[in-house]
Amino acid sequence: MNFTAMDFETANRHYDSACSLALVLVRDNKIIDSFYTVINPQMPFDKNNIKIHGITANDVKDAPTMDEVWPKIRLLFQPGMLVVAHNARFDCNVMKKSLKKYNIAEPHYLTIDTLATSRALMPNLKNYRLDTVSNQLNIDLWHHHNALSDSEACAEILIKQNQQFGDEQIKNFIKYI
Repeated sequence: MNFTAMDFETANRHYDSACSLALVLVRDNKIIDSFYTVINPQMPFDKNNIKIHGITANDVKDAPTMDEVWPKIRLLFQPGMLVVAHNARFDCNVMKKSLKKYNIAEPHYLTIDTLATSRALMPNLKNYRLDTVSNQLNIDLWHHHNALSDSEACAEILIKQNQQFGDEQIKNFIKYI
């Protein structure tokens, strides 16, 4: 499979507060490249979010804003391109709202949610959090809630599920955003 795994972290409970982004490129079921950046959301950080991911306002004060990041990544979010995330609704909403904040048109692409694939294909887990699924599949989630670590784990989850269940089974989970 060919896809891009995506993960965002946010500064607060608002979808337009992206403070970090990671993308992991997969070609022929192999990770070939990755991209990570902190993002200045230009809004306050919530202490609960900081506790989760460890990113503070000071960490992003000189970071690019989402409108500055977008030109570097936009080609990965075209119609027909496959983007994968664990709890894709969250990450896709962060993308959509973070771009809308800068009057950038919402991208349209294909997506697969590894939360959904895991629930369907691995029905006996106690829960379907990224760390639980990663552990079950012997995937190294080296720093949970670091966007790059989470994106790599998400990519590995779909690669392993694709190897075990095949393209046709996985394609049933594709949605158009």
